[in-house]
Amino acid sequence: MFDKYLIVDDSLRATPDGFAFDAKLGYYRGIGLSMIEDLAITLDGEAIPRDAVRFDEGEGPITLDGMETAYDRRWGFGAVATISVVTGTPLEAGEHALTLTERLRVSYLPFPSLNSDAKTLSVAA
Repeated sequence: MFDKYLIVDDSLRATPDGFAFDAKLGYYRGIGLSMIEDLAITLDGEAIPRDAVRFDEGEGPITLDGMETAYDRRWGFGAVATISVVTGTPLEAGEHALTLTERLRVSYLPFPSLNSDAKTLSVAA
């Protein structure tokens, strides 16, 4: 339902050690970080390793493994979070195909909630 809004338009940017982009939650009620099972990212068709991903909803960056026990942190519906990827080198300028799949554990669903978005975004030179 909210999948087309997961990746914030025009938010892809190079960082000194990789890249970052802004994202929103695809679940309408907000969720504790410990209930986010995975944030799967691909860039230009290449899957990003889980251990290279960092998440920051405003409380400071945290790894996906660290989120498993982040019981006191929450990602609210409509709130923008920054997702950073550490690759060792800055992302090159130009257009890039980016996908994000959020795998969420929702208390009343007997299966994981999967929300996906794909966009082509540009990084300025």
